[in-house]
Amino acid sequence: MAQGQIQVQKQEQTLRQTQTITQQQMLQAHLVELPINQLIERINTEMDDNPALEAEPAPDDGAATDGAYGEPDGDAGGDEDFDARTEREERQSALDAALESIGRDDEELPVYHGGAAAGGAEREEIVYGDTVSFYDQLRGQMGETDLTPRERDIMEYLIGSLDDDGLLRKPIDSIVDELAIYHNTDTTAAEVERVLRKLQGFDPPGIGARDLRECLLLQIDRRGPSRLTELMRLVVDRHFGEFTKKHWDRIQSALRLSDAQAGALMSELRKLNPKPGASMGETVGRSIQQITPDFIVDTQDDGTVSMTLNAGDVPELRVSQSFADTMRDYRDNRANMSRQDKEALLYIKKKVDAAQGFIEAVKTRRRTLTLTMQAIITWQRRFFEDGDEASLRPMILKDIAEKTGLDISTVSRVCSSKYAQTRWGTFPLRHFFSDNFVTSTGEELSTRRIKAALRDIIEAEDKSSPLSDDALKDALRAKGFPIARRTVAKYREQLGIPIARLRK
Repeated sequence: MAQGQIQVQKQEQTLRQTQTITQQQMLQAHLVELPINQLIERINTEMDDNPALEAEPAPDDGAATDGAYGEPDGDAGGDEDFDARTEREERQSALDAALESIGRDDEELPVYHGGAAAGGAEREEIVYGDTVSFYDQLRGQMGETDLTPRERDIMEYLIGSLDDDGLLRKPIDSIVDELAIYHNTDTTAAEVERVLRKLQGFDPPGIGARDLRECLLLQIDRRGPSRLTELMRLVVDRHFGEFTKKHWDRIQSALRLSDAQAGALMSELRKLNPKPGASMGETVGRSIQQITPDFIVDTQDDGTVSMTLNAGDVPELRVSQSFADTMRDYRDNRANMSRQDKEALLYIKKKVDAAQGFIEAVKTRRRTLTLTMQAIITWQRRFFEDGDEASLRPMILKDIAEKTGLDISTVSRVCSSKYAQTRWGTFPLRHFFSDNFVTSTGEELSTRRIKAALRDIIEAEDKSSPLSDDALKDALRAKGFPIARRTVAKYREQLGIPIARLRK
């Protein structure tokens, strides 16, 4: 007799640890990554999009300066000047218009006005430059990336294979073959792809893309999550043909956008850079790169080093008083509220919460940047005291992360695209990071210090009889840098210095 199968249901309880990132954390991470110029643009965009967020009036404007929503300042009549009164009336009009629109579909895309962008562009910026090539800048970023020696060799070859516009048009299979033939490195297309994805995380965004479409998508992926970012990705991913032919009417129809939304979308898409490498120029000095330092580091004659954040045109932010007053009025009359009043209260609360969250994210950015730069100054104090590049100690992102208690990814975002103005010049924060070289005796030496010594030796050599790499190796050993000849050749190439016979 066949025995029937018995099915038994069992309930088990397991403990699983998962990590999720909130929208506020994503906003904070995005703002930390922005240099000061882009931060100003982001703040202006946020104020345009959220009428509950406004700039704190200057103390001499005669207006309220309490940076939060709460108790009103009384009658804003007699002592309020024309500009402050006009701004208050504009905010009140924006609030009234927003309340009237409740019940209709919200326009999720911000409407961009030329005024805010133009204002930022008119500010005078300092122009700095040096003779570091585009390829050397990418190799410099390798020092901040966790790579195995094998991955480092592959990435160096990928960087050397980039076209002048920063795109990689050579097929991956060809790179695999060339690495095997010319560098005796047996690899696979999948391994090269993995290293390429790391290269595509370098600055400027879009570097290492294999075609225009991938280049634009890489730049879009660096943006903060929003409805606008989602639409930009949709256009480039699914409507690329219409996009390249500028058939905006077809895109607008396919995505069912209003004229205002389509205008904002086109404006942001035009800001994408199809040639990220060309924007860096052959050298930074020749590309006339405009830089506004995020940090001002001052070194006194007695060796005292102090640091301040460059506030620039970043305004102090607060929640609009008109929104705060309206919200309090609704709450005081909650018992007599109609359905429309409740909807209005929810709308106001949503905008106020968003404004407060943005203000807190800006404050978090300020604290994070200050903490990171203070740690860098402490680590590289000798450099800030004497300005000698040889004084730079080996330092990687992990060192600063451990010193500050921040995540490595956060430190990386802080150091991305930001500059520090010092007594000895203006430097990208990446300049202060370098790998370490461990000698046979276990001594750690900064690769930047070795390169500085190598440059000094070459500059002092007899130009009629330049030193070979073997001779440079011996000269460096005499200075206390016992490195191999192939390492000398590698550092010489990274410095952009030709071989001996080409230096005559």
